[in-house]
Amino acid sequence: MARRRMLQAFQAAKDLGNYADVPVMPIDVDPQIILSRNSEPQPFYLAFEEDTVMALMSGTATVRLRESNVNSWSLVPGDHVYVPAGTPHRIEPLEESVMLRYVGNEPAYRAAVFACENCGEELQRLEWQQDLEVDAVAIYSNVVNRFNDDPAVRTCPVCATTAGEISLERLGWPDALAS
Repeated sequence: MARRRMLQAFQAAKDLGNYADVPVMPIDVDPQIILSRNSEPQPFYLAFEEDTVMALMSGTATVRLRESNVNSWSLVPGDHVYVPAGTPHRIEPLEESVMLRYVGNEPAYRAAVFACENCGEELQRLEWQQDLEVDAVAIYSNVVNRFNDDPAVRTCPVCATTAGEISLERLGWPDALAS
């Protein structure tokens, strides 16, 4: 996608899939804006090294937070959510949604946090340094495959519930990107 100072978010989002997190502003613009179009719940909680702000452009969604005094935010178009640095959060669209996220332009650490759906215990935390020039779906696919590959990691040490494997196909993330 060509980066421009002027963005037609809805037009640009037509070609995007779940959690594409594509940077859309020229590379020298800081903070950067990343765009995604989501119809499926995010498969993990995502934590950023820096603060981030999300803006819902269309649809409705819930943002769930961990390690915070706020558990969730219900979003309608026009809503913005500030997420402090290091706070794991997960987007759960109630219908197809277009979302903008404001992030720093410099490479920064990210973490995917997988949690037990039964009791909330953290199952796995995978960290990496994210450069906005790298395809986010490729990174996310790799993270999901690492979680899927180990049943011991998917088994909760507190309640013994084993999380099912996450479907890359349902998310629209081809297996080829994950290898």
